[in-house]
Amino acid sequence: MDDLAQATEAPPIVGETGEPRTPQRLFALKDGDTFLVADAFGDVLGQGDGLFHDDTRILSLFQVQLGSHPPSLLSAAITQDNVFFTSHSANQRLPYPGGPVAPPGVLHIARKRFLWDDRLFERIALVNYSRDEVIVPLAITFDADFRDMFEVRGMHRPRRGYRHPALVDGRSVAHRYDGLDGVQRASVITFSDPPWRLTANRAEFMYPLGPEGRLELYIEIGQEPGPTPTRERFRGHAARARFAMRARSRHGARLRSSGRLFSDWLRKSRADLALLTTQTETGPYPYAGIPWFSTAFGRDAIITAWQVLWLDPSLAKGVLSYLARHQATEVSAFRDSAPGKIMHETRRGEMAALKEIPFGRYYGGVDTTPLYVALAGAYAERTGDWALIDELWPALERALSWIETYGDSDGDGLIDYARGAASGLANQGWKDSHDSVFHSDGRYATGPIALVEVQGYAFAAYRAMAAMARHRGDEAQAEIWRETSEHIRRTVEQKFWMEEKGFYAIAVDGEGALCRVRSSNPGHLLFTGLVAPQRARQVTEQLLSADFAPGWGVRTLARGEARFNPMSYHNGSVWPHDTALCAMGLANYGERDGVVALTAALFETAVHFEMRLPELLCGFPRQAGEPPVAYPVACVPQA
Repeated sequence: MDDLAQATEAPPIVGETGEPRTPQRLFALKDGDTFLVADAFGDVLGQGDGLFHDDTRILSLFQVQLGSHPPSLLSAAITQDNVFFTSHSANQRLPYPGGPVAPPGVLHIARKRFLWDDRLFERIALVNYSRDEVIVPLAITFDADFRDMFEVRGMHRPRRGYRHPALVDGRSVAHRYDGLDGVQRASVITFSDPPWRLTANRAEFMYPLGPEGRLELYIEIGQEPGPTPTRERFRGHAARARFAMRARSRHGARLRSSGRLFSDWLRKSRADLALLTTQTETGPYPYAGIPWFSTAFGRDAIITAWQVLWLDPSLAKGVLSYLARHQATEVSAFRDSAPGKIMHETRRGEMAALKEIPFGRYYGGVDTTPLYVALAGAYAERTGDWALIDELWPALERALSWIETYGDSDGDGLIDYARGAASGLANQGWKDSHDSVFHSDGRYATGPIALVEVQGYAFAAYRAMAAMARHRGDEAQAEIWRETSEHIRRTVEQKFWMEEKGFYAIAVDGEGALCRVRSSNPGHLLFTGLVAPQRARQVTEQLLSADFAPGWGVRTLARGEARFNPMSYHNGSVWPHDTALCAMGLANYGERDGVVALTAALFETAVHFEMRLPELLCGFPRQAGEPPVAYPVACVPQA
């Protein structure tokens, strides 16, 4: 696997040096195209954490110490509405210059922060609970490395731009970087009090604090200098941030449950979706996940919008409008684009601008285009908003044209993919790891590859177009598209069904050979309604069996298959969104007990992750009295 393919997936559990990464709990805040990831102390240590804006890390180090020691952690949490992070800690032993030593645990340190208008606002509050005066040697170290997100994720760049010497000015420090793309990026940290000593990367304060004394230090970090931080600025902007989040979270219908924990899960999920949703020029758009995928993705947004369509159709409207505006118009092997194709991913960093990576606007997703068309049909059915469908109709026809031409590269009637250039993704379904599509003996499939679930999406797309055309009065075209959907159904049943396994294969490779592997992908066929009822029962039984269901959801790959690994990204892990689509598929076929079982599994998983489902978790079987095994570098939250 080349470096780029590695960088497009989530970072592995084992780092580049071969040493295991140390799992630690991280906390994320987001506002627009800016997000922050830090540890429970509130510190940024320059690993996968930091303050990012437009895919560039503008704060790579931010650590608070008392003298030369970090404080002792008490607790840390993010408010339920995802606006504020607070960390509580206490001092270790503090030397008193020329006098006694302050004992540990007499100083309470509370760090509270939020993001607003592309700036980080932080308040550090200290209270002395001892009966003696304490000299508080507060030290804050900081830095900005201006690394592109893909560098942070492991890619090496032979050249970087010019980083200016830091500008130190009384109570602020400015770091600036001239990118090779001609863009100057900056990071300015400003303190409410002038530090006793201030250098390019460290601010030192010496506060005398009497018994029951309290002090507050305010800090702001942004791309441009701002006014001196004050208590009034902190409170005023905090109120605006909370008001904006409440406005976002109030869209759509609300769910209520008699179960308090279940209701907590619903509220947290709603808050996470509000956090990830960014207002674009075409409406609200859910970004995929923090930290690695805090940007507009096509597939992720379509599935997210579809999953909440019954509650909040406005999200689907924003997604459909945004993706229509960014629909491909040209053939590009580098971007894996062709006319009519729907975008997979967009990035705004230096590497994307320089085309060191293709993800500035990348189209290497084989499933995004049919999913887009199918979502439009589901949106029309849910809302009756035919004005939007009329507006999108040219984009929908172009998308269908891509499915019929470029989408079927070898003319065998199956939608397939083969990356256009080595810089792109080797696999272009939702399981886009380099090792996610293979034969029963473990051999990788060669392209062009036709994934089973993608045919289901195409089936749903043609059915949607037929229904919309019929409503628009074009009965002849509606019938053509209906017949095409039925042809896809027959083709899938004929080419992908494995009679001896009672299941659908994951893919057909470029030589026409079936990849006879049992994966969760056929669960998506149930979601689209393609599968015949008798075969749906067989698929359902296996998806709910111990081979697939470890007790926390549906595994991406059945136990016993080649390359099965419960710690892998796509070959045995459990993905909540994948499980949810399988559950929606079971519901289509009246498998109510199975829906309850999978929903219960997701709920019980969420309980162990503080009501927040991660991007994925390990697929180890459930053990009595033990929690699920986390995948340590999963995005949290994930749309």
